[in-house]
Parts: sequence; C-alpha cells; structure tokens
Amino acid sequence: MKKFTTLLFAALLAVMANAQSKVYYTSEITPESLVKIYKALGVAPTGRVAVKISTGESGNNHYLKPTFIRNLVEEVNGTIVECCTAYGGSRQEVSKHWQTIHEHGFDSIFAVDIMDEFGQMRIPVKDRRHIKYDIVGDHLANYDWMINLAHFKGHAMGGYGGVLKNASIGVASTAGKAYIHSAGYTDDASDAWNHIENQDGFLESMAAAAQAVHNYMGGHVIYINVMNNMSVDCDCDGTPDEPKLKDMGIMASLDPVALDWACVQMVFSHKGKPGDDNAPLIERINSRHGTHTIDWAERIGLGSKNYVIINL
Repeated sequence: MKKFTTLLFAALLAVMANAQSKVYYTSEITPESLVKIYKALGVAPTGRVAVKISTGESGNNHYLKPTFIRNLVEEVNGTIVECCTAYGGSRQEVSKHWQTIHEHGFDSIFAVDIMDEFGQMRIPVKDRRHIKYDIVGDHLANYDWMINLAHFKGHAMGGYGGVLKNASIGVASTAGKAYIHSAGYTDDASDAWNHIENQDGFLESMAAAAQAVHNYMGGHVIYINVMNNMSVDCDCDGTPDEPKLKDMGIMASLDPVALDWACVQMVFSHKGKPGDDNAPLIERINSRHGTHTIDWAERIGLGSKNYVIINL
C-alpha cells in the first residue's frame, strides 16, 4: 500500500508539472473586450477589490486610459490603487502624484488610493536570495482581491513591464522600490541608484516581490496584460519613445508567469515589417535579460511557463 501511495503521489506530481496554465486572448482592445476576457477567467472577486494600474508619468500618453478601463473597474466595484515612485519625476511625492492622477483623469471617474500615502509595511517573501521582505503600501491590507491590470510594454531597466512588474515594483512603496532595484542593498531611494549593478539580482528581486504580493493576497489576484502602445519605454517615463509595434490585443490568466511569458513569446514570434516592427522591443528585452524575471518566477514557484492559449 505504501509503495502504491508513493507511486500515486509521483504520478500526481508529474501531472501537475505537465499541466498547462490557461491564458485567454482577444485581439480586440476595447472596454467591452476587457470585461469579456476578465469574465472568461471564471472568477468573481468579493469584498474590497484593488485594481492595480500605472497612472502614468506626467508627459506620458501610453498608460491605460480611464475611459478604457472604466467598465471593468465598475464591474468589480474596484478602487484604483497605486504607490509612489523612487526616481523623482511627477509621482514620487504624494502631492505631485495626486496632481498627475488628476491630470490623467482617474480621480474624476474612480475612487483612487495611493497605498503608501500614509505609511508602508513589510510582507514576507518566500525567496530570500536578495530581499528579506517586501515593502509595500500599508493600504494593501485594506483589500480582499486584486485585479493586476498591466500595460505590457518595454522597460528601461527590466527589459519589459507586465503583470510581474506591476505586482512587484508597482505595489512596492518608494522604499520598497529602492529595495527591489538595488537587489536588497538599500531601501533609501536617494542611494539605491548607486547600487543597481546587480541586474539579475534586480530581476530576481522583482520575481520574489511579485510572489510576496500574490501570497499576501492569498492568491486572490487576477492578471491581465493589455498589449497596446508598446513602446520600448515604460509608463514611468515622461518622454517615452514612440511605439514601433502595432497593438496586439489583451491577454489574461490566473498564472502571472504564464501570462507574461505568453506576451513575450507573441512579441518575439511576430513577423515584423515597416510600420509594425518588433525588433526594438525585442532588443530592449534581450539587452536587459528581461526574460530572466519570468524564468526566476517559475523557479521559485509563482507559476509556470507551460501554457495554452484560449482565443475568445
């Protein structure tokens, strides 16, 4: 009996290892298709729902617009949540961050919460190779569910930005962002940029922090990537490069690793042509070793790169 149980357990592990995460896809980028792909996941959040987006740096016009996300936010009765940045600009200071949120039209439509406006807290990390904890806005404790609604595009340091970045750097406070960027060296935003030479350590810290948020929420997280306005630069850049790649659609999953990987693979496998060129974004991702974040997130158990696309 013991031998049979051992064999059964081994078989179960093998099945789990080969299981494919579901990634839903639609080529339509409309308010209606955003709600449709959310509903396709078959999960209905209850209680207080945070919708984590990037409200975009002042001067940037590539962020997800309030009119585009409105139907989804209303569908889940959600609150837009953000945290302050760590690099200066228009969103490091709370007052300037609120001004940018207002300029971009979010607070005129939604309830908005800058989660680290009044404080921060440490949450546990499973992977302590670089960071020993994750420092997030303390208002994260006020929510029962999170819709991680990310704009998929390039990023100056991470190579690309998707749901893993949105969960890690996005939910981290100013100090938390400094801690992640410096791979655990310091949480002082004025000093962190002097200690960013450990690129893989930074990418691994992002994966660890994304897992920390996922676990803190008890897995109550829905992940969505919108693949439009795919500049090589992030929404945190006030003067981003113009997108060279045409819009591709929306992807969603309950597995953040599978989702980011599916988006990266779609970009890499695209057949570029004049006016629709994937080469700049591929170069940005490769030059920063960007896919290492996904590899590391899979290694520490946040999700799987083994996925199946379900077209809507």
